Amino acid sequence: MSPLDPEIPPVGEEIHLPGPSLLPVLVAVGITLILVGVTTFIELTVIGALLTLGSIVRWIRDTRREIDELPLDSH
Repeated sequence: MSPLDPEIPPVGEEIHLPGPSLLPVLVAVGITLILVGVTTFIELTVIGALLTLGSIVRWIRDTRREIDELPLDSH
């Protein structure tokens, strides 16, 4: 093992991975609606903005909840 190799977690340490989510897709759809609405109908801009903001707020809430569930000694 050389000093440049990454540190390997100890055996039995759990690696946290977030679960699957549709929120990134909803944010992308919302931003797309905003851009299309700017060039066509203002209603699409409003719908896209609401969808984007709602999805971002929910994404942040879900992330905070997941972080709160992690053990205190995790990095």
